[in-house]
Amino acid sequence: MKARARVRVVPQKTATPRRQGGSGILSTRIEHLKGRIRESGLRSTSPRVAVLGHLEERDSPGSHAEVAEALSALGFDRATIYRNLMDLTQAGLLARISLGENVWRFEVRNAIKMGEGAEHPHFVCVDCGLVSCLEGYSVDLKPSALETGHPSVSSIHEILIRGVCIACEAP
Repeated sequence: MKARARVRVVPQKTATPRRQGGSGILSTRIEHLKGRIRESGLRSTSPRVAVLGHLEERDSPGSHAEVAEALSALGFDRATIYRNLMDLTQAGLLARISLGENVWRFEVRNAIKMGEGAEHPHFVCVDCGLVSCLEGYSVDLKPSALETGHPSVSSIHEILIRGVCIACEAP
């Protein structure tokens, strides 16, 4: 009977490869995203980090289809993206808004980006469909001289402004 050789496999300790020019910034950003997710009570998973990171980089709210398309190269399917959009929204990290087009859009609820608890209006171009956050703008609704307010309204959470964007208005 032949004796079998025993082989012991020991993982090599190798340094994590670092990219030149900013890997520390990337690492810090990922740790920041993971921390925000954990603080909200969720587990920090790679799809959640990717979704939150993608939406933080956007200038306007993104639909499920837009987020799924942008993250498909990372190997996440549409169902995974949808579940994570819902989880992050329920945890209070994302806001889900409807801009009147029968498509939910998502944006980051970010104290740094938007101000603590700040709500802001959104603009939708009626010609090209451009969606823009109007951060830094406020809308002040005042009752007309004849009315002293609407008795059934206690607060307004979302304001949508429709019009024509500069690009569509240009001759």
